[in-house]
Amino acid sequence: MDDASRILAADLHDADVVIESSLRPRTLAEYIGQREVKANLSVLLQAAKGRGEAADHVLLYGPPGLGKTTLATIIARELEVNVRYTSGPEVERPGDLAAVLTSLEERDVLFIDEIHRLNRAVEEILYPAMEDFALDVMIGKGPSARSLRLSLKPFTVVGATTRAGRISSPLRDRFGATYRLDFYEEPELTEIVERSARILGVEVETAAAEAIARRGRGTPRIVNRLLKRTRDHAEVHGNGRVTEGVAIEAMRHLEIDDAGLDSTDRKLLASIIQKFASGPVGVQALAAVLSEEVETIEDVYEPFLLRLGFIDRTPQGRIATDAARSHLAGLGYEIPPPRRAEPEMQPLWDDAGRSSGGADAG
Repeated sequence: MDDASRILAADLHDADVVIESSLRPRTLAEYIGQREVKANLSVLLQAAKGRGEAADHVLLYGPPGLGKTTLATIIARELEVNVRYTSGPEVERPGDLAAVLTSLEERDVLFIDEIHRLNRAVEEILYPAMEDFALDVMIGKGPSARSLRLSLKPFTVVGATTRAGRISSPLRDRFGATYRLDFYEEPELTEIVERSARILGVEVETAAAEAIARRGRGTPRIVNRLLKRTRDHAEVHGNGRVTEGVAIEAMRHLEIDDAGLDSTDRKLLASIIQKFASGPVGVQALAAVLSEEVETIEDVYEPFLLRLGFIDRTPQGRIATDAARSHLAGLGYEIPPPRRAEPEMQPLWDDAGRSSGGADAG
């Protein structure tokens, strides 16, 4: 993907790490959105802190960029303990995890990002650690080998994943609290833009914050990235103040339209509508036309277009909806008539129902 399309990607870029950490809220009170998750977490953390115990293990799942790492940090801050960060791909061997677990102090938080990518052997070490706060170690080899159980200090695992379905049932069952993070509403994103602008020292109008939030795809990470690009545009082409006009002009330079689509999104829709008469078309054919990998189309571009209702997935292939046709028409694209629908075939069970009904009537 080119730089323009990466702006709207919800994954964390290397360039985002430093500045994003400064924009992250420090407490649940500062955290914007996810009301139900915040309310449930607040009760869980206050109860654990009041008893002086380690909190239940917490699993956070949902699309990238919605604040799972931020919530893990907040959990540790609310409990007034340390947090250790790692991820599924980083922990390659059981010994790596054992070293991390034995270094934890009492009630500490261990954050495991992409927990669905844990090695199976590593995952099995985690079972007794989460359930009994113990570590089973094999000493020796062959017939003389024996198992030694080491006690661990009570701790809390906070797991984060974008693929909850890929977590094994034994691991998922060991989490006492599981929360799904949903996409943010536009007013919440507007509030996030205004808060981030205050931290960055950027003067932004409410209308400008709303314009940025409208294009943020329901994701805080994306609106923060758009705010930074808009700030740069305002400093270079203006007086540094972000007005609605400046924000819209910056988005136009970035080729991001009012619906939050970038040039590649529009190219995908235009291919379905113009080259394949609005579909249906197979994803392999789309990948060939766009010179993209099938996985990139399915995992990067399609989810947002599906959420907007701009495309449908059918057994015959992808179809561009009337909403997509109207959106591109409003942008000046030539919209050919859609492919004529096949005549509907009469369902077999209707015949069966009528024949059975006739038999009953007779």
